[in-house]
Amino acid sequence: MTMRIAKEFRWEMAHRLPFHTCGCQNLHGHSYRAVITLEGKPDAQGMVLDYIELARLVEPIIQRLDHAFLCSEDDTVMTTFFRQHPTLKVVYVPFPSTAENIARWLAEQLSVSLSQYPNLHRLWVRVHETERTFAEVSLPLSVQHHEPESLTTQKSA
Repeated sequence: MTMRIAKEFRWEMAHRLPFHTCGCQNLHGHSYRAVITLEGKPDAQGMVLDYIELARLVEPIIQRLDHAFLCSEDDTVMTTFFRQHPTLKVVYVPFPSTAENIARWLAEQLSVSLSQYPNLHRLWVRVHETERTFAEVSLPLSVQHHEPESLTTQKSA
């Protein structure tokens, strides 16, 4: 028998989509929510994974994103600005900062650390940008995944 568990995480983050023509090309922020769902076989105590352990794996990622600007490495306007303001907290990623890409990136990051739990079979990551919009990705955990895309962080001292 398999079961699913889920835990929600929240953070505040700004971004922009330079390619967008309906407003999102401007700097703006969201109160993000990510729901991490795991499917697997419960252990002898009936747990798929301890929620504390799940938080231990997810929170370091969320803390890097919280109150940061998520900046595509290809966004020359913003990368130039942040080089001139090195005390601002910015996280550079090699993709446009859409909800879809953020969900995929989080799933790839987590799949690496979750691979140590052989009872887990599948991971879902749902990223809510607003109360009415989200993007979701699902990955099997029974196979090895490629290394997740890197990110670099600049933050105030």
